[in-house]
Amino acid sequence: MVKLTMIARVTDGLPLAEGLDDGSDIKDAEYYKQQAKALFKNLCKGQNEPSRMSIETGPYVFHYIIEGRVCYLTMCDRSYPKKLAFQYLEDLKNEFERVNGNQIETAARPYAFIKFDTFIQKTKKLYMDTRTQRNLAKLNDELYEVHQIMTRNVQEVLGVGEKLDHVSQMSSRLTSESRIYADKAKDLNRQALIRKYAPFAIVIGVVLLLFWVRKKIW
Repeated sequence: MVKLTMIARVTDGLPLAEGLDDGSDIKDAEYYKQQAKALFKNLCKGQNEPSRMSIETGPYVFHYIIEGRVCYLTMCDRSYPKKLAFQYLEDLKNEFERVNGNQIETAARPYAFIKFDTFIQKTKKLYMDTRTQRNLAKLNDELYEVHQIMTRNVQEVLGVGEKLDHVSQMSSRLTSESRIYADKAKDLNRQALIRKYAPFAIVIGVVLLLFWVRKKIW
């Protein structure tokens, strides 16, 4: 069953559209959406990935196709037929290019084509039941084969990027901790100075007070 659907521009990873109701029936939906966005970022770095690929992640599989500088991605259950997943993406690609093709390069804000969700939801319903006559016919269609499409693991695809992100996070954390340490060191120095000179200040204060009282009396 189709779980998530996202469309992004490959040149910069800008998200263009997605299924708004997707992920409501799966645990950790946000985690998988973040993985999808990481895949888009990986593609826009020019990693020379194939134009069609399946990527295993937990109990699910990401399938994507790249056409005309746009990546069409879906996440399905592992048991969902690979052939139907790519047919689903082909249907989305054809309609998206027909409706928005001349605006893709000029889109400047995320989810500029969010209205495409209507077509995503309608098409997803058609592919929901793999046993319908329509989908059985697609599975038996020899004109569209997926045997040559590579399947990889998400850690393998994102491994380098995840390590770089981890290093970046550690660097940021160390910088933050260094600032905290510096602030604490300043506080400790200030407290040490107060402890060192406070007695002298008190004595001087008392002496001055006595002089003042004496002057008032006399």
